[in-house]
Amino acid sequence: MEDILKKLPELASLKQKSFKKLAQKIKKHPPKNFDYLMNEIHEAVFEHINCLACANCCKTTSPIVTEKDIERIAKFLRLKPQQFIEKYLQKDIDGLWMMQQTPCKFLDTDNYCLIYEVRPKACREYPHLDRKKNIQLLNLHLKNTKICPAVYEAMNFLEQKINT
Repeated sequence: MEDILKKLPELASLKQKSFKKLAQKIKKHPPKNFDYLMNEIHEAVFEHINCLACANCCKTTSPIVTEKDIERIAKFLRLKPQQFIEKYLQKDIDGLWMMQQTPCKFLDTDNYCLIYEVRPKACREYPHLDRKKNIQLLNLHLKNTKICPAVYEAMNFLEQKINT
């Protein structure tokens, strides 16, 4: 997995132009049942990609943390919400809460999440391939091809399905 992660930014950069073209094509002429197609691709990709072998999202990005997330995680950690905020969070340029550091403070050495049961919504939904209204997430997927091997592979799958 380490080899793949080292090569991923370069591979994704090489494909960025064709992925952007694909996204524009899909937005212009959305395929019927696009969410179903993406769900199908999600299932196929995760048949052989193991997030615990990777955890690159936890190592390189900082998720948005909602007020509900703050309440839930603080309770789990037996902290007051304000204590949790002060200890682990910061505001991004849009004024949204996010984790203070990467890799995530809650990522254990074996790539397990120490707060998995109560992890932020953004973490639960990542990499967003199986969400509803997926067509609205294509630009996010383009960015995530450089971070997540599953998204990179999913975009390749999607390209094959749409262009055949």
